[in-house]
Amino acid sequence: MASNLASALITKLTASNILDGADVQALQQLPIKQRRLAAQQIIVADGSQPQECCLLEEGFAFRAKMTPDGHRQVLSLHIPGEIPDLQSLHLNVMDHDLLTLTPCSLGFIPHAALRNLNRQRPKVADALWRETLIDAAMFREWIVNIGRRSATERMAHLFVEVHSRLRAIGRTTDGDFSFPITQGDLADCLGLSVVHVNRVLQSFRKQGLIRAERSEYRIVDHSKLQEVAGFDPTYLHAHPGA
Repeated sequence: MASNLASALITKLTASNILDGADVQALQQLPIKQRRLAAQQIIVADGSQPQECCLLEEGFAFRAKMTPDGHRQVLSLHIPGEIPDLQSLHLNVMDHDLLTLTPCSLGFIPHAALRNLNRQRPKVADALWRETLIDAAMFREWIVNIGRRSATERMAHLFVEVHSRLRAIGRTTDGDFSFPITQGDLADCLGLSVVHVNRVLQSFRKQGLIRAERSEYRIVDHSKLQEVAGFDPTYLHAHPGA
């Protein structure tokens, strides 16, 4: 079971990092405990002090902060193979919530095991550090998205980003990808109202940019959607050495 869980991490790491056979074998030997959670469940709560990191095997997760008056801002979305709370290795207290967006299969890796792996396999440590830096680059892009882009640009940028990240781990077919997100969750990602989200989605459909069928999306005109978003993929650092 642990090796199956590790395969998601290996797929993600080797998409943008160079690891050798011994590195991959060490990842496969990590002690990972599986847990399944329904959608919209807290994985790690703001203020908690976790002793393990969470690996997303299947499904989507997100980070979020709540304001004192009960409003939620989604800070980032996470796809299979990512460890969204890797910072808990060195920051003892969680300063945000990590939640499931959809039903998820999760793997929990003890901090001690990850620390030992980092000491024993420097290339793996480099890869995890690089993934953390890419995560920070995406945070910066999300700040720009919410702070300076129009509603249309924000949504186009989010869809192109999610598609690009899923494509890197083999989770797309041409323009098709599974993205089971509600309009309410999209609103929290984009800092918009649900009404505004619906209006932009309808506009994209009418323009022939996106088709949506429940949780399945198809980017019909990728070049045009990128143009609308002003999308520059550099911040994703999707290739080894990039």
